[in-house]
Amino acid sequence: DAAQYADIVMPGLGEGRILTGRESEQDIARYYLERGVQTVVIKLGGSNGTYVRTENEELYVPSYHVVHIVDTVGAGDGFAVGFTSGLLDGLTLEESARRGAAIGAMAIQVAGDNEGLPTREKLEAFQQSHS
Repeated sequence: DAAQYADIVMPGLGEGRILTGRESEQDIARYYLERGVQTVVIKLGGSNGTYVRTENEELYVPSYHVVHIVDTVGAGDGFAVGFTSGLLDGLTLEESARRGAAIGAMAIQVAGDNEGLPTREKLEAFQQSHS
């Protein structure tokens, strides 16, 4: 119920299914949009990327490929940091989701929940080397 008061909701796919009773990412997003949420970002899990939906825009954003996963704790938080900071920096929804995906990918390559959070310079270098 509290989500209807948010501008942005970012559930994982499994979490969205539990909270809404809907199955697909499109139906989950529609559920939140119908309740007044402005932007719905559904993390599809692992290498499946992200689904982003607003009233006027719908897109899938791929994940970054990571060869060596150390610890997945913090990946979702890293994504949220990247996405939100991207919006605050004036990036598009797609650019913000790509930033979130990059930070999530960086986070899973080290142990711990925030040890993989990058500086802006490291983030930019990661994104450039994986474009």
